Amino acid sequence: MAELIQTYTEVVRDSRGVEFVASAHGEGRGDGTWEGWIEFRPAAGVGDVLRTGRETTQPDRDALRYWASGLEPVYLQGALARAS
Repeated sequence: MAELIQTYTEVVRDSRGVEFVASAHGEGRGDGTWEGWIEFRPAAGVGDVLRTGRETTQPDRDALRYWASGLEPVYLQGALARAS
């Protein structure tokens, strides 16, 4: 089952200027590793949630949390472009 790993405080805008709130999510895999992706919810509360494909695979949940904690706004901006 997917878990919320981290929610980011920075607002990310798409090419049309629509604002999104980003969050990292992850799920354990059968081999014990964890995969992570980014979801974007419209800041206005109206519209579709966008989701990237797998952004990372980490050896465990703690490593996924560490990965998510280091994402900068420029990375989230690129992830939003990939999710659109």
